[in-house]
Amino acid sequence: MMNILIVDDVHEVLLERFQKTGITFDYRPTITRQEAEELIPQYAGLVIRSKFQVDQAFIDLAPKLQFIGRAGAGMDNIDDIYAAQRNITLISANEGNRDAVGEHMIGMLLSLMNNLNRSDRQVRNGKWLREENRGYELKGRTVALIGYGNNGQAMAKKLSGFEVRVIAYDKYKTGFSDAYATDVSMEEVVRQADIVSFHIPLTRETKGLVDDEYLFHFRKPIFFLMGARGGIAHIPSVLKYMDQGKILGAAFDVLPVEKFPALAEQDWYENLIARENVILSPHVAGWTFASYYKLSDVLATKIIAHLKG
Repeated sequence: MMNILIVDDVHEVLLERFQKTGITFDYRPTITRQEAEELIPQYAGLVIRSKFQVDQAFIDLAPKLQFIGRAGAGMDNIDDIYAAQRNITLISANEGNRDAVGEHMIGMLLSLMNNLNRSDRQVRNGKWLREENRGYELKGRTVALIGYGNNGQAMAKKLSGFEVRVIAYDKYKTGFSDAYATDVSMEEVVRQADIVSFHIPLTRETKGLVDDEYLFHFRKPIFFLMGARGGIAHIPSVLKYMDQGKILGAAFDVLPVEKFPALAEQDWYENLIARENVILSPHVAGWTFASYYKLSDVLATKIIAHLKG
């Protein structure tokens, strides 16, 4: 049906489903960008996770390219605007890891509110400090979700058992209230939120969105959760509002710069990691044993449907 180049590690379910459907492909999970550039002119499809940026220069090397499938959520490592100009279809697997992201971010939130990371370290070091680790209860709080796509909806559903009020703001949707969240304006978010969790893609519009001006408007001290894309938040602004007591704790699964040594070279890094009310994880919220399978399975379903027209 179509020759596809797969340049990243994917679950074998995707390969098996392609084989059963008669789709031809080359599975090259260890390929470099340079090697992919040499091969891509002969392929009509590309499957990638996050190995490299599929930018205009790469796309220009692929005159036959008809679609790009990403075994992940979002398309921020693909030049979507240029791909559209070239009539290249973009296919993502956002549904595949939404449950993983929701669970992970709730886990980070509960750890923050109950000082679990700090108290664990203290007990291991011979300190038994009960009053110093008095926590907050989630029940009765207002959780604001910024973005109500796959990940936002999954988190709202998982929060439903905690007896919280969930409100959601999505710039590109209106009237989306459901059994799990209430559609509100951004003005209502900044007035009511006790917890703010981000579930939006990284775009030209959202890059650096969370800055001094953005955080200034929140009326109550908040717990801050960033499990979307690191480039959305300006870390010095978050640190500033933590110093002022407007952010009670912050959890980051993603950061504007990831991996070492580049991360350790950022001027805000030492300040960030010195804080006991900050929790960090290495961009793994959507990366569970189950989501590894589901991402590939969802992507296979979508690609097969696309090729069948």
